[in-house]
Amino acid sequence: MHAVFRVGQNDIMASDGRSEQSHKAYAGFTLSIVAQDAPAGERIFASLAEGGQVLTPWQSTAWTPGFGMLTDRFGVPWMVNVAGENEAQAA
Repeated sequence: MHAVFRVGQNDIMASDGRSEQSHKAYAGFTLSIVAQDAPAGERIFASLAEGGQVLTPWQSTAWTPGFGMLTDRFGVPWMVNVAGENEAQAA
């Protein structure tokens, strides 16, 4: 990650990764938001997905109880992730 900033209780991280992504508006970066728990992450994911395109549906993974990827209605790519136990305690 190349940048991180806090909005309320959530960290938003900006990355210049995902080079396989098509290069139109917002080329060359993805925003990542870390939610405190799975219900909060699912709400954030659903809100960002309205009018956008889901790339990876909201799901549990080996590293977290909630993760998903999408492009919002403005064409901004996002990853929504639930904080791991250590991250949640530090927040």
